[in-house]
Amino acid sequence: MMTKFYPILLLIGWLSISTECNSQENYLNYHSKVIECEQLIVRGKYNLAIHKFDSLFSQFDFLFLRDIKVATELSTYEKEYELGLKFLRLGIKAGWTLEAINKNDNLISLREQPEWAKTTPTYDSLHKIYLSRLNFQIKEQVREMFKKDQKKALGAFIRIGQKAKRRYSERKFAPHSENQLEKLEQILNEYGYPGERLIGNNWWGSVILSHHNSISVNYNSNDTLYDHLRPKLLNALQQGEISPYELAQIEDWRIAALNDHELTSHGFIGKIPDKSELDKVNENRSEISLRSIELRNNLIDIENSTGLNLYLPKGWQNGTIKIEEK
Repeated sequence: MMTKFYPILLLIGWLSISTECNSQENYLNYHSKVIECEQLIVRGKYNLAIHKFDSLFSQFDFLFLRDIKVATELSTYEKEYELGLKFLRLGIKAGWTLEAINKNDNLISLREQPEWAKTTPTYDSLHKIYLSRLNFQIKEQVREMFKKDQKKALGAFIRIGQKAKRRYSERKFAPHSENQLEKLEQILNEYGYPGERLIGNNWWGSVILSHHNSISVNYNSNDTLYDHLRPKLLNALQQGEISPYELAQIEDWRIAALNDHELTSHGFIGKIPDKSELDKVNENRSEISLRSIELRNNLIDIENSTGLNLYLPKGWQNGTIKIEEK
């Protein structure tokens, strides 16, 4: 059982989607292909996974940096240096900084290759491609919204006792949060979801939404704002504007907060699923193209045995997600 937290203080960090768009533009398909790569990794088929990543990356205009990092490290591990450097260049265009690359010990042998000397001089031009796709005006707006959210949430922290915290959340935080969601909807309507693709940050927007979803049982039981936004978030998932992991956490906070942390929808927040609940949790995950809990646990085992970093979402669930007996 996870420790229960008062949800408004947590600074963290679905499905009726249209199938009208071309499959290459449907990021449910993208994430499903990533899962296929991960399944190959678990089976020890590293080379097949590398080439499947290569094929996948050629099919989509926008790539999530996490997946490029996995492909790059895996290629380096397998001494597929040509592909590793190809992926690394894609990573720079997706926001991977030279500082982070140079600090990554798993890429030492890749940086020792002769072709590496040809890659570093192109960093600035590749990084400019990344910067050119970001909306800095929206990035700054969402950053300020995030800061206000954190400051407002601090008010609950200084209250003593659950009743005082709940009263503050409903009377002070809720009106603020409603205003935040109105602004988020305006951004969603005009620009899309403000995540990694739009602003280069996959944290601020999900925290704001998760805070809203965890105000109190009474408030969230009657809330309609999130229900109104939810279809737009699902569409954002399909468009590659939000990741399955972000969406899962946002939804998990809602379910956990409404059920005194005794329920979970995707296994991140709330009660750790027992075996009788596991199928439903994995079904929820599958609907948004999020890997199963078992696959996640197996990938962590691979990390431990190989030293690879598979960049699995950390935070509320570090390490394997233990499945409790009923």
